[in-house]
Amino acid sequence: MKKLPIGIQTFSEIITEEYLYIDKTQKIAELLEAGKYLFLSRPRRFGKSLLVSTLSEIFSGNQALFQGLYIYDKIEWQSYPVIVIDFNRISYSNDKEFKNSLLSFLDKVADKYEISLSSQFVRDKFFELIEKIAEKTQQKVVVLVDEYDKPIVDHIDDIEKATKNREVLRELFAVLKSGDAFLRFVFLTGVSKFSRVSIFSELNNIRDITFSKPFATLLGYTQTELESYFDQPIQNLCFELGIKKADLLTKIKTWYDGYSWNAKDKLYNPFSILNLFAEQQFDNYWFASGTPTFLMKLIKNSALDATQFENQTVSKILFDSYNIENLNIFALLFQTGYLTITEIVQKARTLQYVLNYPNFEVKQAFVTYLFDSFTQNELGKIQPAAENLREYLETENLEGFMNIIRALFAKIP
Repeated sequence: MKKLPIGIQTFSEIITEEYLYIDKTQKIAELLEAGKYLFLSRPRRFGKSLLVSTLSEIFSGNQALFQGLYIYDKIEWQSYPVIVIDFNRISYSNDKEFKNSLLSFLDKVADKYEISLSSQFVRDKFFELIEKIAEKTQQKVVVLVDEYDKPIVDHIDDIEKATKNREVLRELFAVLKSGDAFLRFVFLTGVSKFSRVSIFSELNNIRDITFSKPFATLLGYTQTELESYFDQPIQNLCFELGIKKADLLTKIKTWYDGYSWNAKDKLYNPFSILNLFAEQQFDNYWFASGTPTFLMKLIKNSALDATQFENQTVSKILFDSYNIENLNIFALLFQTGYLTITEIVQKARTLQYVLNYPNFEVKQAFVTYLFDSFTQNELGKIQPAAENLREYLETENLEGFMNIIRALFAKIP
């Protein structure tokens, strides 16, 4: 049985070290034909970084790494110079540090290609870098951007910092339009599509494939992929828990399935599935990897009924008008993975989306943290209380049920 690639986002390492790889290269081959400028939004821990790494290897012409995978003999392999901008590796605590970190990064890329840059500003230096790499290699340049919005999202509770970082991004990405003659392919990933980040106003030829049907299953695991690639881990977990395969699959589906961008194809979050089979027990893996403190604060300060987040109907325009000055909670919950699309309704002039929690893991953990933010109860006491409430309801123990309710609500300020 191959090793589980928990936390590994480098394609070459997964292949050479014989980790399990779910072959997404048929969809990637289609992606290569989908346009020159592409953008994809998905929640954290959904495989965006691995996709960027895979694209980097493809455009670098490393065909040998793909032996046995769909794409191996399906495309014309050619090597291009590739610039990967990973905002997980760039400092951005303030706009000055952000600019300096970007300038340093661009210089390092220039050193790799043994070229010198004279420009002192981010926009000018990035353009100069692309132009000189293209001239030296006699090849157009591929630019891959991972987590483009991280310098904004990580400061979303500080509008001033987020806005200043947004301006730096605008300067950087404006080059992707002006440098078109030197570019072969541009691909960006992120959690959100901020409407006022000028990358999208200036890059008016970028195609947003977030909701595109052909790429609905590009990231995440389908039911078929789960049962095909994880057959042995499933058998092992059946033995560990002492249950039948059909019952285990039903439980896995309840806990971790349900993410969708077209209301048809349901997907598992890779991080939760990998950890489930590694730890051999059901738990809140994805949710626990990033507590939504800011979200809780935003919800608490809003006029929304925090118990009414299910079956919310929103217009598609909501996702295109996402901006840091006026955050919509439902857009934010969807973009960050706490809500997903369960139904799409075609109206006369627009599409409407019905949003719900994707699965039990997210709903249980989110409601628990939400309740904690509205009360002064310790987080560790809320989940056991919820289990007791469920038990009292099932046994029709009204007195026990009401005692817990009174105790919990007594701590609401």
